[in-house]
Amino acid sequence: MKFSIQREEILKPLSLVSGVVEKRQTLPILSNVLVDLNEDTMRIVATDLEMEVIARCKADYSVPGKITVPMRKLQDTCKTLPEESLVQFELKEDRAILKSGKTRFTLTTLPADDFPVISTKEPLYEFEISQGVLKNLVEKTSFAMAVQDVRFYLNGLLLELEDKSIKCVATDGHRLALCSAEAPNIHLDEKIQAIIPRKAVAELTRLLDSAEKSVKVTLGENFLRLDFDGLEFTTKLIDGKYPNYQGVIPTQGNNIVTAEKDSIRQCLIRTSILSNEKYRGIRLDIEQGVLNAVANNPEQEEAIDEIVVEYNGEPLTIGFNVNYLLEAVTAVPGDEVKIALSDSNGSALITAHNDSNCCYVVMPMRL
Repeated sequence: MKFSIQREEILKPLSLVSGVVEKRQTLPILSNVLVDLNEDTMRIVATDLEMEVIARCKADYSVPGKITVPMRKLQDTCKTLPEESLVQFELKEDRAILKSGKTRFTLTTLPADDFPVISTKEPLYEFEISQGVLKNLVEKTSFAMAVQDVRFYLNGLLLELEDKSIKCVATDGHRLALCSAEAPNIHLDEKIQAIIPRKAVAELTRLLDSAEKSVKVTLGENFLRLDFDGLEFTTKLIDGKYPNYQGVIPTQGNNIVTAEKDSIRQCLIRTSILSNEKYRGIRLDIEQGVLNAVANNPEQEEAIDEIVVEYNGEPLTIGFNVNYLLEAVTAVPGDEVKIALSDSNGSALITAHNDSNCCYVVMPMRL
């Protein structure tokens, strides 16, 4: 195996696959990437047994072949070379030799045949969607995923497909985030659901572009694959049934608070400074035209912040985890936020003033 490539041309695919490679691995080969050269196209593959990323680039073809080399060492050696350097790669026996000018590195290798591959047989459904739309759905909801919850199905993001519609849903049992978008390329008689693991969601957020370029999505019984920009991303899915999230969304919120998004956001940030560091609870006192946010902590400190809002209901006092409230308000699109409340014990439904595609539910706290 032998080829040459510009430093920048190999660094780009290495940076794309690097997020999958853990620094500490139980299997040594998982610290490696598979370098597979066929004619003038090179595939660089990384996996952690749950996810797989394949990045493609062009190389000056010489001798085909495939081998696995340590990811971090290969990336770091290329990074230290001068810009626009030509990197020459050659496999001799069980060593990979990298040369550039008068610099030479010799790296250990492991056999390519031992490199694990995620099976993507029997796809159930394929469709195309804008990268920007998919990235936005993931970013607007993923913050509400659970972290190491015993209900393992909550430690991921629900992707739900319906005819001409796509949704992302996340909940940790205390709050819920739901965002939907039109998808003209999806044609289904019945909805399909898939739960994407937390780490895969983080990688998707990093890899997807905000532009209108399309991504091909393939959904299988136990895997999700995305093809875009010369990149192939595959993840195993969480095997479980997602709870009925529709039953959590309140429908009786007759007390409506409307406020400028930045105004209520800054109010929550200021008040949170003196909230209890463990429970993060704040109290909202709402009356006609005014919202007071109040926080106390065990040191007997207090924060009170008042902002002008649109509200014509009965006076209402309710407590929330300020972090949950702040993340929901921040995620709402547009410049105005609408908070629908039923009473002091009911959940808050947070949406944009004129946009119902994204909604956020936050359960109240007893203070």
